[in-house]
Amino acid sequence: MKKITALLFALVTALSVCASCGNSGTGDSSPAETTAAETTAETTQETEAPVEEQPAVKEEDSPYTLLGDFSKGESDKFMCSDGWSNGNMFNCTWKKRNVAFEDGVMKLTIDSIIPDEYNAAEYRTNDFYGYGLYEVSMKPIKNTGVVSSFFTYTGPSDSNPWDEIDIEFLGKDTTKVQFNYFTDGKGNHEHICDLGFDATEDFHTYGFEWKADSITWYVDGVEVHKAEENIPTTPGKLMMNVWNGKGVDSWLGKYDGTTPLTAEYQWARFTAE
Repeated sequence: MKKITALLFALVTALSVCASCGNSGTGDSSPAETTAAETTAETTQETEAPVEEQPAVKEEDSPYTLLGDFSKGESDKFMCSDGWSNGNMFNCTWKKRNVAFEDGVMKLTIDSIIPDEYNAAEYRTNDFYGYGLYEVSMKPIKNTGVVSSFFTYTGPSDSNPWDEIDIEFLGKDTTKVQFNYFTDGKGNHEHICDLGFDATEDFHTYGFEWKADSITWYVDGVEVHKAEENIPTTPGKLMMNVWNGKGVDSWLGKYDGTTPLTAEYQWARFTAE
C-alpha cells in the first residue's frame, strides 16, 4: 500500500512539473524576458523606420561662388529685365513674363502680341562678378536674325566703363558660336568657333575663364579660343538673353518675324578665381 501511495505521489508531482514547463513557453513572460522582447521590438521598429531624405544642397552651400540651378525655379541672385528696351539693334522690349521656369529648365522667349512689335527675355544677376570661370548649359534658338547669349556686362548705366565678355549664338547658323569682348567700349574681337554639332539639338556646356591677362573660352570643357590683349578689368553682371535684331542684317541676317522662339538654359554658374 505504501508503495502504491508513493508511486501515485511521484506521478502527480511529475505531471505538475510538466504542466509548469508548458506554461513557461506559452504564458506570460518573466520580467527579464519581457524587457528583452520589448528591446527587440524597439530595435526592429527603429531599423524598419523609413530614412528621411536629405535636403537638397542649397545654393549657398554649393562649391560655386554663384549657382543658378534653373530646375529649381527662380533664384534670388537673379532678376528679370522688364519694361524697357536696349534700343538700337535690339528690335524688342524685355518682358518678365517671357522668362519661364518649367520642364526643369529656364525658357527665354521672343514673342509678339502686336504685329511688328516684339517682346523678348533677359535674366541677369543682381551683383557684380570679376575674374573666374563662367559656365552655362543651354540650347539656343535656331532662326535667322536672332541672338541667344551668355555674357558678363557693365557700363554707363552702372556708372562704369563698358566692359563685356560674350558667348553669342547667331540663329542663322547654330553649328557655330561667336566669342567677343569689350574693354572700355572697345570691341572688334569677334571670333567664330565651328562647333562640329548643332547647338540646338542638345544641351552643351559653354564657358570662359576671365583672368587679369587673358580670356579663355571653352566648349564642353575643351579650350577653343584664347585672347590676351586689352583684357577688361571691371566686374560685371552675369546675363542671359534672347533678342531679334534690326539694321544688322549683315551680321545676324534679316529677321523674318517668326514667333514664338525659345532658348533653354539648364543652369549658369560662376567660380571665383
